[in-house]
Amino acid sequence: MLKHFLLGLALTSSLCTAAIAQQPKMGGVINAVIQPEPPGLMLAQVQNGPTQMVSGNIYEGLLRYDQKLVPQPGLADSWTISDDRKTYTFKLHPGVTWHDGKPFSSADVLFSIEMLKQTHARARNNLVQLDKVEAPDDLTVVFTLKQPFGPFLGIFEVGSMPMVPKHLYEGTDFKTNPNNNTPIGTGPFMFKEWKKGSFIRLVKNPNYHVKGKPYLDEIYWQIIPDAAARSVAYETGKVDVLPGGSIENFDVPRVSKLKNTCITGEGWEFFSPMAWMWLNNRQGPTANKLVRQAIMYAVDREFARDVIWNGLGKVATGPSASTIKFYTDDVRKYPFDPAKAKALLKEAGYKGEKLRMMPLPYGETWQRWAEAIKQNLQDVGINIETIATDVPGYNQKIGEWDFDISFSYLYQYGDPALGVGRNYVSSQIQKGQQFNNVEGYSNPEVDQLFADGAVATPDSKRKELYDKAQKILVEDVPIAWMLELQFPTITNCKVKNLITTGIGVNDGFRDAWMDK
Repeated sequence: MLKHFLLGLALTSSLCTAAIAQQPKMGGVINAVIQPEPPGLMLAQVQNGPTQMVSGNIYEGLLRYDQKLVPQPGLADSWTISDDRKTYTFKLHPGVTWHDGKPFSSADVLFSIEMLKQTHARARNNLVQLDKVEAPDDLTVVFTLKQPFGPFLGIFEVGSMPMVPKHLYEGTDFKTNPNNNTPIGTGPFMFKEWKKGSFIRLVKNPNYHVKGKPYLDEIYWQIIPDAAARSVAYETGKVDVLPGGSIENFDVPRVSKLKNTCITGEGWEFFSPMAWMWLNNRQGPTANKLVRQAIMYAVDREFARDVIWNGLGKVATGPSASTIKFYTDDVRKYPFDPAKAKALLKEAGYKGEKLRMMPLPYGETWQRWAEAIKQNLQDVGINIETIATDVPGYNQKIGEWDFDISFSYLYQYGDPALGVGRNYVSSQIQKGQQFNNVEGYSNPEVDQLFADGAVATPDSKRKELYDKAQKILVEDVPIAWMLELQFPTITNCKVKNLITTGIGVNDGFRDAWMDK
């Protein structure tokens, strides 16, 4: 059944892609669901999925990426790489302005790099091989690396390295800067209004640097807390776009069959989202590797995939998604085995201490999953207390390491050096950051393997290093890997050309148009 459904996604996607050949029409307003409501829109500081989805159309990066993850021009028109692969020279697009009319230049790039090192956990990790960055003139930026870094051209996506206006942030407290509430970027759409609990409104940037774009006049991101109401809003025509994760998985097959509906699984190639449970390695029972292994055996991941996620996923084998470079499944396996879990708990000396489990507050599917896993864990004798939060509260608790078990899903970004290592290396343990090594795992051998893997050549050597790292991690279980997720995007078929890159909706409205 799943194979037929996914085949339907591919066929429908192909039909929708044919619309690209049509002549785009100017004007129109798109209503899209955003779920849940973002905790903020300042992309250099907030990295939740909903923030990236909205703000990826406000801010821009130097590059964009197609669905094969090949770099494309963004704020940079072109780039060259030195023969020793240590110097990257970017030529910026001329005539770009910020939404407040101020010119964008290489000075903004240099400032953004320094700010992101402080505020953006993933950017800090991605830039670890950066020796210096220079601006010979207003339209040229030169990055010099300490040593060759294979995935360097993959770090310039808008969510990974958003450009920030120097004239608004220089010399300020980044966290309290009032512009965080009214984000100003260079992107195709400008922030206009945020009515909390109701909608976020973006309007066309009339001075956008790509001639003739965007085609749309406005985007309304509709905030609809109730899952059933989101489906009804689409059915009744109140919304035109249901990005991945907008409606519960059990509703996807029904909604996808509605008249004038297009559905695609494309637009997630850059992300390869992986769901897991953070396990606090610092204290309590989860600091014991045997307890963490027991949790892996106790959880019925096949049930979660088939019943809770409606078949829209794949059981994870370890820290890397099967869709990214250097993945291996030649690792220890953790089938559903409650008896094995109980034996490991006994060996660990677990005495029934209470473990606080925090679901991801992203909708009913995640709540159902938490309930199922709570039952799995209780069945093997683990004492579980569920801690309910909203999204800001969840971010705060994760950032302060105030949890025993906590659900999450994170993006992989196509390469272990960009999206995987950040969750396990010791250098990425920093309080206040939600999407790095918040579990507190520390293993010098793993640190070295990821450090070497990032810069090794050729790729066969990188694979050897990452294979070894995966084996160690799957043995240590710093976190409990659950599923590689699939998030189909559903649209009214009058919405054309929305998914054109490897990050899909997150930067797709630049090219989208309405067939009125």
